[in-house]
Amino acid sequence: MSAESGTVPASEPNPPASPAYTRILLKLSGEALMGNDSFGINRETVDRIVGEVKEVSDLGVQVGIVIGGGNIFRGVSQGAAGMDRATADYMGMLATVINALALGDAMNRAGLVARVQSALSIEPVVEPYIRGKAIRYLEEGKIVIFAAGTGNPFFTSDTAAALRALEMHAEILLMAKNGVEGIYTADPRKDPNAEFIPEITAREALQRDLRVMDSNALALCMDNKLNIHVFNMADDSNINRIISGDRVGTLVTT
Repeated sequence: MSAESGTVPASEPNPPASPAYTRILLKLSGEALMGNDSFGINRETVDRIVGEVKEVSDLGVQVGIVIGGGNIFRGVSQGAAGMDRATADYMGMLATVINALALGDAMNRAGLVARVQSALSIEPVVEPYIRGKAIRYLEEGKIVIFAAGTGNPFFTSDTAAALRALEMHAEILLMAKNGVEGIYTADPRKDPNAEFIPEITAREALQRDLRVMDSNALALCMDNKLNIHVFNMADDSNINRIISGDRVGTLVTT
């Protein structure tokens, strides 16, 4: 209070809290782009995801994204029945390129600057994955979308997410799930008695076969001490809450 006027000076607004992480790797399934459709890309859903990423990017957080291809491959999966595994895996990688291009275009239209890098060489369409260039893009505030998995058959997009997170020196791997809050003792959509697990070690998740991600990816994170945050992508605020340091979903520690 002022001694002369007897009035209380206006308080300064609280400064925004610093993000808990400065560089993240977000893993999206291809199904995350479908919305309520049976397959393909839902424009409204993509725009919603872009809005969530933009909120985080505007805080100064560097964002890399790995995306799956299930929404595209689902439409041709019956035709792939009995196909050679390596051939089917390459088809899946190409599906992730389609998703990455769609997501990157939506981000650029929303005012973000996105770059798509592919582990498969398709240079007329997208630039190849170059680690040093990807890191520079992140440092410049660009969103980097990694397509085509690892570029090798027999490895899933989960493994690609773990690999790219480690290569980019990401501080956390965010695993987005569709309609599931995190990790449960069983599939909650099939078992009404499934119990939610707020925190678990990667080793225990492997031993209990809880399907957090494929075993190769989980072991890679465990061996390199990269924590994983599993959360529900359907909640628009979850990514922002995690970046703010809130406990959302399940934390998988290493």
